Amino acid sequence: MSDGAGGDPVSGSGAAGVEGGDSGEGPVGAGAAAGPRTDAAALYPPLAARPRASAVVGATFIAFSGIFFRFSGATPSTATVYRTGFALPFLWLLRRYEERRAGPRTAHARKLAAAAGFFFALDLLLWMHSVVAVGAGLATVLANMQVVIVAVAGWALLGERPSSRLVAAIPIVIAGAACISGAFESGAYGADPALGVVFGLGAATAYSAYLLLIRRGSGGGRVFGPLFDASAVCMVTGLAIGVALGEFDPDPGPVALWWLLVVALTSQVAGYGLINVSLPRLPAALTSLLLLVQPIVTVIAAALILGEAPSPLQLAGCGLILGGLLLATAPVGRVRSAVTGRGGDTAPSIGGE
Repeated sequence: MSDGAGGDPVSGSGAAGVEGGDSGEGPVGAGAAAGPRTDAAALYPPLAARPRASAVVGATFIAFSGIFFRFSGATPSTATVYRTGFALPFLWLLRRYEERRAGPRTAHARKLAAAAGFFFALDLLLWMHSVVAVGAGLATVLANMQVVIVAVAGWALLGERPSSRLVAAIPIVIAGAACISGAFESGAYGADPALGVVFGLGAATAYSAYLLLIRRGSGGGRVFGPLFDASAVCMVTGLAIGVALGEFDPDPGPVALWWLLVVALTSQVAGYGLINVSLPRLPAALTSLLLLVQPIVTVIAAALILGEAPSPLQLAGCGLILGGLLLATAPVGRVRSAVTGRGGDTAPSIGGE
């Protein structure tokens, strides 16, 4: 899950890019009133008091989203619509809680979060197509390349100078993606591993755009209000694209609906919520290590549960990507101090699954 502070190529704001700072408190639109600023620690004190445990549990929830999607047997657009649709009532209740405690968000912030929802839909659709093409484990590793993509976008579009670690990480990550694609071997795992890499990179790019927008729509420590707005737009966008492509199934069956409800509750609501509350409270180096929990858990779980069997070269590609992400986001000299709880800025967010 994205931009740079404290010398890191990306700064963390949680899975959905929520950050407990001033971003998103832009101009107040017609009829919108800016509420008092309330940090997420005040909104969710038990979670904020245990950021390490919250981050690990949240990352683990999100790690299983690709596996649950495979269990559902639904098409990507069907899964996108029902995953976000099932989550909306719960997100609405949590949004109301935040508004009662912290006041309403600005109209400007809500528009930015809604715009982010369009890119979140693209992210989910492309990522699930990647899951179909190359498997849940490898697709999840590819999706986490958004960490580098956000930093490169900031370099190209905003003139933000990248760190030397980021520059060194880029060719490593690219080499890892090439290994996963099957370009260097025959018989690589997946129905179409090269296409899976293309979809995975597209998902990472779309999620990068999502993060850049929702960070500016998530000020004052809000967690679920921005996610509600983005999820609503994501559902509508997924429906429109699914209908246009002839892929959306309005009645996927009770088994599919059950597993999509599980994804909605574990990933869309609980996973992103835990990540958004916890990551801004962790040092950058520790956040970068936690960033690796999600794809590693998915690769192992997909192998054990789904019987996915990436080739040794594809697994080496996973190692290159994850190693590149760690190089780009976690200075080695700060890892020990982060693990022992000493200070540091927050780092990137978990990939958008």
